[in-house]
Amino acid sequence: MRRFTQVDVFTDELTFGNPVAVVHDADDLTTQGMADFARWTNLSETTFLIASTDERADYQLRIFTTQTELPFAGHPTLGSAHAWLEAGGIAKDPESLVQQCGAGLVRIRRDGTRLAFAAPPLIRGGDVDAEDMTEIMAHLGIEPDVVVDAQWADNGPGWVALLLTDAETVLALQPTDSGRFSAVGVIGPYPPHSEVDFEVRAFAPRAPQGEDPVTGSLNASLGQWLIGTQRAPSSYVAAQGTAIGRRGRVYVTQIGDDIWVGGNSVTGVTGMMHK
Repeated sequence: MRRFTQVDVFTDELTFGNPVAVVHDADDLTTQGMADFARWTNLSETTFLIASTDERADYQLRIFTTQTELPFAGHPTLGSAHAWLEAGGIAKDPESLVQQCGAGLVRIRRDGTRLAFAAPPLIRGGDVDAEDMTEIMAHLGIEPDVVVDAQWADNGPGWVALLLTDAETVLALQPTDSGRFSAVGVIGPYPPHSEVDFEVRAFAPRAPQGEDPVTGSLNASLGQWLIGTQRAPSSYVAAQGTAIGRRGRVYVTQIGDDIWVGGNSVTGVTGMMHK
């Protein structure tokens, strides 16, 4: 038996964020055992906390979807850090944590009541070619006149990202089959002085309903892109999940050369895993 926690991430009210299942003390589980349990939870991601093999890290995290293992994912990183601390984890540095995962070492800092992770480097960036754009726009059901720009924004899950003219256009999207693209992110600005600055949506066939409620990895690469090109201020708040009944809030801030992606997390379920 080992401790089990289910955490709702990027929200301060249970059921309005993105849940992640966290299994503690999972060192003796096999990779197949982890994959089987992740498939059983049927959440977008299930994580397993194990001892780090790098002396700089506080713990090691393995991240599974219902189909595959990921080197990095954003809301599982914050939810797992929340669960590790709640279970009595003591970090080497009282102000921050270091997570070891498939993508390397990820820094996590305390931001008041929130946790925030430093955006990892991109695996793939740069412009999206015309043929790909044609297929992506067909998938989203949009015309070129609402697309401000597009970039590859892949930090692990495979994101390609589009900046649209406004948040209203983002919320109106009704995508069809994704074709060759397994992870399409879309962002659009709200008018000045709105409650939040941007609306984000993340379309991925692996997610329930084909749309991820609130997505740390996508918001990380969007922040790197938009702040880096001065299309966004150095600190902003993005809403996500609005179109599917969630109320996610993602806090993106540049500090020095780093983009930090943060949010609140709340525990929804605690118990024991019998495996």
